Amino acid sequence: MHPQLSDKKLVCKDFIQALEDCHLSPWARLTGGCNKYKDAMNICLHGESVARSARNRANSKDRQARREEATRAFFED
Repeated sequence: MHPQLSDKKLVCKDFIQALEDCHLSPWARLTGGCNKYKDAMNICLHGESVARSARNRANSKDRQARREEATRAFFED
């Protein structure tokens, strides 16, 4: 299982729940019956990761622009 799913439970909770329900059956878990649920969860988690990275990149560019403006204003005096 993936570590630290606590913050992802809101986004991918249906996929995580389906995988957990599937894992209740030892036979399905051991014979690969849960692979489709795990693949769906991985796709969802990857999509969330890409979206989070894009948000972080945009936030970083905004912070960098504000920092450069503040530095420029400070040294203009």
